Amino acid sequence: MSRKVFFVPIAIMAILIGLYPLMYVFVPHQYTFLGTKISELLKDNLWMAAFYFHIVFGGLALLVGWIQFLPKIRLNKPFIHRNIGLLYILSVFTSSIAGIYMGFFANEGAVASLGFVILGIIWLGSTLQAFNQIKKGRINSHQKWMIFSYAACFSAVTLRIYLPLLNISFEPSSAYKIVAWLCWVPNIMVAAFISRKLKL
Repeated sequence: MSRKVFFVPIAIMAILIGLYPLMYVFVPHQYTFLGTKISELLKDNLWMAAFYFHIVFGGLALLVGWIQFLPKIRLNKPFIHRNIGLLYILSVFTSSIAGIYMGFFANEGAVASLGFVILGIIWLGSTLQAFNQIKKGRINSHQKWMIFSYAACFSAVTLRIYLPLLNISFEPSSAYKIVAWLCWVPNIMVAAFISRKLKL
């Protein structure tokens, strides 16, 4: 029961934020994240392509990633688990590289940029490690790295939880610098705790 209490909210939040890219279809850009960017950047085709690759494939990774932790799928339906896993890995590969590129243009300078770039590297690296380990048949190690990967992926959710709260207590510029790290560092710490508890 306690596991479900923990897991269900995560799944719900992942689905809600995973659908976030749809907002860019229905909401004028001046009222979205793009409204915070300078006009020169919005005219940069490479940056805009990276932005859409990042949010679309990142959203897809969020939407399908949590399913991989369901024992009934993982243990009883390996074909589904394997194919969702491949979709997740391809989505992460695309979104993380785009996110790393975008990180160099983050609002509020080097502090925020460094936070987002490191997050992208951790997300990409942990996912590639998970893929490499399952290819070698090392299931426990694969599971450990996938926990870290989805913890990094889930930063899309935690960022949207923390940022409004930080804006209450700090200037927007300071809040953004803080959230660039706060959105993922605690997630990775939780992933380490879970991995240790499961003895992976």
